[in-house]
Amino acid sequence: MDIPRIFTITESAHRIHNPITPEKLATLGAALRLEPGTRVLDLGSGSGEMLCTWARDYGVIGTGIDMSQLFTAQAKLRAEELGVADRVTFIHGDASGYVSDDKAGVAACVGATWIGGGVAGTIELLARSLRPGGIILIGEPYWRQVPPTEDVAKGCLANSIADFLMLPELLASFGWLGYDVVEMVLADQDGWDRYEAAKWLTMRRWLEANPDDELTKEVRAQLTSEPGRYAAYTREYLGWGVFALMPR
Repeated sequence: MDIPRIFTITESAHRIHNPITPEKLATLGAALRLEPGTRVLDLGSGSGEMLCTWARDYGVIGTGIDMSQLFTAQAKLRAEELGVADRVTFIHGDASGYVSDDKAGVAACVGATWIGGGVAGTIELLARSLRPGGIILIGEPYWRQVPPTEDVAKGCLANSIADFLMLPELLASFGWLGYDVVEMVLADQDGWDRYEAAKWLTMRRWLEANPDDELTKEVRAQLTSEPGRYAAYTREYLGWGVFALMPR
C-alpha cells in the first residue's frame, strides 16, 4: 500500500504536504484553543508536522494515518526529533473508512478529502471519531476567481471548474451539511510558493542522483513545465484553507 511514487519523489523534502507554512500551522493550533491532552486524529497525516508540532507546542496527543510509507517513516522521525514520540502515533495504512475507538477532540483531514469521496463524505467519516463538543478540520481548495474556461481549470490540476467552489459558497456548503464554521486559516501566496516551488529543487536533485531511473523522463517533464504552469494557473486562480467545523 502506497501513494504513486511520483509524489514521494517530488515531495520527499516537504514537511508539510499542503500550501500552508509552519507559521500558519501554528496559527491554526492557537486558533483552536487546544488544551493539553486533547486527542487529535489526523487522516492523511503526511509527514506528521501538524501532529508533532501541536504535541510539542500545545500538549496534544493523537494518531495519524497515511498511505505513504516514506511520509509515515518521516513522521515517526519527526516525532522523535521533537521529543513527542510518546504522545503521537503514526500508522501506515488506508485512512478511508478509519474510525477511532478513542473519540477525538479534533478530527482532521487536511488536504486529502478524497479519503471520504469528497468533502461531505470525509466530514461524515470524521464525525464518527469525534467526541461531543469536538471540532472537525477540513483542508480544501477553493477558487480565488472562477476560471474563465475548463482548460484553465485543468491548468490548475482540477478536472473541471465544478471541482471547487468560491470561498463564500464553500463556507455555505458546510452549513448545508449541518455544521457551523468556527474558525478558518487560509493559505497565502507565500504558502503556495513554498509548497509548489520546493518541489522543483527536489526534482532537480533527484534527477542528478537518478539519471537511469524509470521515472526520469516524467520527473524531467514536470520540472520543465511546472514553474510556468503554476505561475499561470494555480497561483492565480486557486486558494486553499483549513476550516474548523462543529455540528449544529
